[in-house]
Amino acid sequence: MNVFEVIRKRRSIRKFRSDPIPKEDLRKILEAAIWAPSAGNLQPWEFIIVDSLEKRKELARAALNQDFIAEAPIAIVVCANVMRTASVYGERGANLYCIQDTAAAIQNMLLAACALGYGTCWVGAFRDEEVKKVLNIPPEVRPVAIIPIGKPAESPSPRKRRPLDDIVFFNSYGNVGKL
Repeated sequence: MNVFEVIRKRRSIRKFRSDPIPKEDLRKILEAAIWAPSAGNLQPWEFIIVDSLEKRKELARAALNQDFIAEAPIAIVVCANVMRTASVYGERGANLYCIQDTAAAIQNMLLAACALGYGTCWVGAFRDEEVKKVLNIPPEVRPVAIIPIGKPAESPSPRKRRPLDDIVFFNSYGNVGKL
């Protein structure tokens, strides 16, 4: 499967089979994440693998009762070490670059997981302080996403996308052209 096929195949999965994820597959998914670009090559991402059912249940509660997080065999909490980026780029690094960097790592994870036959869901709706408490995350580290991963127990249809002609402009905002 080429990269464009993987991109088009990826879906947000909220129903998982209980099959375990082999460590070598988990390693491949995380390896894909660390090859994401980052500002100044600072690589502020940090990953907490949650394979404890009790911890996944606590994460699901912290994520506004999104119970499917607990149903996946693992969840990865992707964090940004804010100070790692802020130490070089100041406030912009703390408020933007570290988030952009971890977002790129997350997308790589999602695509790698899909290519390996796993389903994922990018969960951003959660109470930060609760997640930090559940996982003992220090103050300078910010949880950015919770990614449940497992073999999918559903196969959602593709969602409609906005046409390129509605969202692409040339040389200035609103200057419509054709690709």
